[in-house]
Amino acid sequence: MIIRHQEDITNAVMAELTRASDPRFKEIMSIAVNHLHGFVREARLTEAEFHQACAFIARLGQHTTASHNEVVLICGSLGISSLVCLLNNGNKGQSETTANLMGPFWREASPPVANGGSIVRSPTPGSQLFVNAWVRDLNGRPVQDAEVDVWHTSGEGYYENQDPAQADMNLRGKFTTDAKGHIGFQTVKPGAYPIPLNGPAGEFLRAQGRHNMRPAHIHFMINKPGYKTQFSQVYSSDDPYLETDVQFGVTQALIGQYVLHADEPSPSEDILGSWYSLDHHFVVEPGSNQLPRPPITGKATGDRPIQVVLERTE
Repeated sequence: MIIRHQEDITNAVMAELTRASDPRFKEIMSIAVNHLHGFVREARLTEAEFHQACAFIARLGQHTTASHNEVVLICGSLGISSLVCLLNNGNKGQSETTANLMGPFWREASPPVANGGSIVRSPTPGSQLFVNAWVRDLNGRPVQDAEVDVWHTSGEGYYENQDPAQADMNLRGKFTTDAKGHIGFQTVKPGAYPIPLNGPAGEFLRAQGRHNMRPAHIHFMINKPGYKTQFSQVYSSDDPYLETDVQFGVTQALIGQYVLHADEPSPSEDILGSWYSLDHHFVVEPGSNQLPRPPITGKATGDRPIQVVLERTE
């Protein structure tokens, strides 16, 4: 099509999309083109702003490495990750769900751990925490032999892949649910942490006057044939960032009660003094247990990154 007016551009692109053989690809791209062209018109995007946006997108890829995924980070900071999750779980967004963000720190092949075991593999700051979790189906029946992958930060707010001082796969482990759909493990209470600011996501947050903090949480990934793979995060009820999570991930169903036990014997004879407990229930839906591609594949080297916290403007 020879272009005579700016309106012709959208029609020309849409006409070419009719050649696509995959119906779903055609549907998604048609909607995307309509919205993108509409955005350009409504925002009256200048040429300079367009080139700035292209450079921003290119830098998202340039800042993505084996131990860090800037694309996932910016999607979370825009609320896109949470929206996609909620639209695809809980009866297609119609009911509450224990599904949540996968996040940018899931690694494959975490070590198997027996129920009741510890996932602490090197000296790690943080209060002692004992976790019990149960997996049930939509009818309330326990789901046995589900694989539950667990990972979280140290009490200082570092995932092991970010922190050369931590052992490989520290605070990561893979459990199997028993006949009651239960797993249990010992770890340290995770800390809240700032997302990295040295890439485009940091510029994005500074421009909005936002902070970059995620409330403390533990990740769970539940996988069993016949059920949809569920990524989840259980947030700490005592965390000050629940209302302002930079990744918009906190849902009511996933605020966990991390209970402090000051004067009670701990489940382990090795633990003296105060400790925490967390009990939580997950509900999985029927579906495919296919796993996504891991956002990271390795561990960082060099110095531990310095945590920088942005102030949230009032």
